[in-house]
Amino acid sequence: MAAASARSGAARYPIRDQIAIVGLGSTEFSRDAGGRSPASLACEASIAAIHDAGLSKADIDGVVGVLEPGAPRANQMAALLELPNVTHHGGPMPVAMFGLIDAMTAIFSGQCDTVLLYYAFTRLPWNSRSAAQDPFRRYVMMGGGTAKPPMPESMDPSAAYTAWASRYIHEFGAKREDFGRIALNMRANALRNPKAVMRTPLSMEQYLAARMIRDPLCMLDMDVPVDGADAFILTTTERAKRMTKNPVVVHAATAGMVGRNDEDQLPSLARHGQHVVVESLRARGELWLDDVDVFFPYDGFSIITLGWIENMGYCKPGGAGRFMQEHWDEKSGRVLIDGRVPMNPHGGSLSEGASRGTGHLREAVTQLRGEAGARQVENARTALIGCGGFFFNSQGAILRRI
Repeated sequence: MAAASARSGAARYPIRDQIAIVGLGSTEFSRDAGGRSPASLACEASIAAIHDAGLSKADIDGVVGVLEPGAPRANQMAALLELPNVTHHGGPMPVAMFGLIDAMTAIFSGQCDTVLLYYAFTRLPWNSRSAAQDPFRRYVMMGGGTAKPPMPESMDPSAAYTAWASRYIHEFGAKREDFGRIALNMRANALRNPKAVMRTPLSMEQYLAARMIRDPLCMLDMDVPVDGADAFILTTTERAKRMTKNPVVVHAATAGMVGRNDEDQLPSLARHGQHVVVESLRARGELWLDDVDVFFPYDGFSIITLGWIENMGYCKPGGAGRFMQEHWDEKSGRVLIDGRVPMNPHGGSLSEGASRGTGHLREAVTQLRGEAGARQVENARTALIGCGGFFFNSQGAILRRI
């Protein structure tokens, strides 16, 4: 049934290669933005993205802002930037691809021509001790001071991934070193990224000795809370070709989930949102692993990355640890698939910072533009992104330079 559904999707995907990303903007990422509000961060990134695209605020007629705690709504951002005419505004939930898909479909449908897509993310009281001491963050970012973090017994969210990491170890005999190589890869890549907040070299011994948060995941298996913002400008590929010589287009993008998609109701690791995403991308796109120059598996938790490696088809279930060993570049201390394809060259959520996938999207565009500096992949033309986790927010995209 799933295969039949995927084939039917291939018959109708007219948006393929029709939307381009023509502007990028971001703030610095930090463990403390010095009291700046999410709105301030979002404005900085958005203005930079508009300028990067060579446009003015009068050219923006669509605004999409992902609903992060404390972040400005799309209508508020339009007011802050004084955009004169907006015909589409939306606020999808995290993570990154929900916003990308919203912006793409708005442009393709003709609802608007050029979209500002922005994300502002800040440390929250429940995941940062310093943030918990800030009364502004406690009040504004936790729903007016009334929201509370999940109880320890809850499966939402980190407890779910520790439980499924335990299940993964039980089913496949995995070792903690398999999770550790994810952390080491991200840290080694982050050393080349001046934006990354974690830039101290990391060894396997240090990983294994790190403070345990909830067995079997330690603090180095979980993304680093940061303050910051990313923004993108999207328009039609036809218009993008007039704006730049080498547009970066979205070849395919999708979200995916299965019916029982709650943390405590997922039946097994054998079938969840990542599988739906992979099937959809393969059905809707014409590019796959042999075409990929840069791979971006989500790493909000290290177990998620193991899932993306396996479910994308780089190896069989349970084989991600061995796959990384086989493709480990000792000189640089990171994964290079077939000696060529890096995995999250910006350092990912574990070392650049927890941007809910916007860093993966930004780095993909930066690589395909050839603007990644010391971490640039030679002649990068195709990027594969697996974003989000196992449950309700699995997403993916293929980007390419034309």
